[in-house]
Amino acid sequence: MHVLIAPDCYTGSLTAAQAAAAIAQGWAEAAPHDTLSRVPLSDGGPGFVDVIATSLGGDVLARVTTDPLGREVPATILLVDDDGRRTAYVESAQAAGLHLLAADERDPTRTTTAGVGRLLVEAVEAGATRVVVGLGGSGTNDAGAGLLAALGVGTPQRLGRGGLALAATTVDDLAGLEEARTRFRGVDLVIATDVDSPLLGLKGASAVFAAQKGASDEDAQRLENALGHFASVVARVRPPAKDLLTGTAIRPEREPGAGAAGGLGYALQLLGGRRVSGVEAVLAAVDFPALVAAADLVVTGEGSFDWQSLHGKVVVGVAEAASHVGVPVIAIPGQSVVGRREAMAAGLSGVYAVAERPDQLVEALTDPVGTLAARAARVARTWSPRR
Repeated sequence: MHVLIAPDCYTGSLTAAQAAAAIAQGWAEAAPHDTLSRVPLSDGGPGFVDVIATSLGGDVLARVTTDPLGREVPATILLVDDDGRRTAYVESAQAAGLHLLAADERDPTRTTTAGVGRLLVEAVEAGATRVVVGLGGSGTNDAGAGLLAALGVGTPQRLGRGGLALAATTVDDLAGLEEARTRFRGVDLVIATDVDSPLLGLKGASAVFAAQKGASDEDAQRLENALGHFASVVARVRPPAKDLLTGTAIRPEREPGAGAAGGLGYALQLLGGRRVSGVEAVLAAVDFPALVAAADLVVTGEGSFDWQSLHGKVVVGVAEAASHVGVPVIAIPGQSVVGRREAMAAGLSGVYAVAERPDQLVEALTDPVGTLAARAARVARTWSPRR
């Protein structure tokens, strides 16, 4: 049997490549007669550039940017030339990632996306006419205001101090918005997001994601109000266009993906960016349809298989892609809180969590490679035909 191993990263414990290696290790021990292929994946979050580089090659540029608290951190930009066109791949998590912050530093009221703006500038200065920005795994909730400040839209003192400071935004703070848009007019700016959330509302950046970045319930409400004020000021500086058919205003804060990475998707849309599914962009880059067509079974996984997984994440994206050729897909996540019916509706033939009970989670995090490999071995004994 030919098994295609295609996981995402297991956030906080394993990269996608490490997870694929652990699953392959366990599977090979239990089913040495199977042929195993590995293709680490990403939804636009951590590991995005590495996954694309593994498949497409290109030139990896080493750069220095800043983290959510303004400290210098290393980062990379991938440049790929295709038919005379230079494309840059940028991973926002390298500058705005939650993993860059210690537990006691996580505070989305003050973290900034300014470092992502620096990477965007570097990509354009490297000659890219197409820039694909992967969004996901952020520790920020500033509607991308820090990124805009890095592009000269306003000053870092006004826009680069985190989401809560946006409650004091004025029209004067956005004086450079049109100039920044002009700067990117000749660039195809692609926003590869891991979620389709809008900026505001019950399904928006603050309401859904701020808590996992360190915000209290009160902080999340204050951030919602601050981002709402910021969006209203943006609308005064740049009145929204109108739909040609209905005549209704097209509000960028309501667009799918605007809430990705704490609203970074919103800022990139203001610059003229267009949103695509992060996982679909990665699957296309690695030519996943051809890989899955040659397989008999696909094994995927991620750290936590939850309701967010059903909306733009790798596991469901893999299941949807494999369904077109009738290849079964199973998932081996670190933990799962999705019911069997929902998992089957998403196209999965089985979900086998490493930690089946809460008390097993500590062991899984203590030895992520060993526990994932052991679980993969048990799953292999079920799915691989005995010889």
